[in-house]
Amino acid sequence: MENFVPPKPANSFRIVLDLHQPQKRLDTVLLQEFKKQSEDLKLKEVSRSQLKELFGQGKILIKGQRANPSSGLAKGITYVDILGFGK
Repeated sequence: MENFVPPKPANSFRIVLDLHQPQKRLDTVLLQEFKKQSEDLKLKEVSRSQLKELFGQGKILIKGQRANPSSGLAKGITYVDILGFGK
């Protein structure tokens, strides 16, 4: 079975999470991934409060749907798009 890759929204930055075990909170995982990546330096510098604002403004999407910071993540691949950060 092939994995479905959702279309990437315009003017967004995509983070691909490949989790080997379920995680309790999206916000914690995402902040760690922001720090690890080196493609977008503005995202690398995002603080916890700025991340909270991005969630509040609906700028973090999973499968095109607004994501919640307290959402759990299943094991496997998840595509997260951050609107307003991209080429």
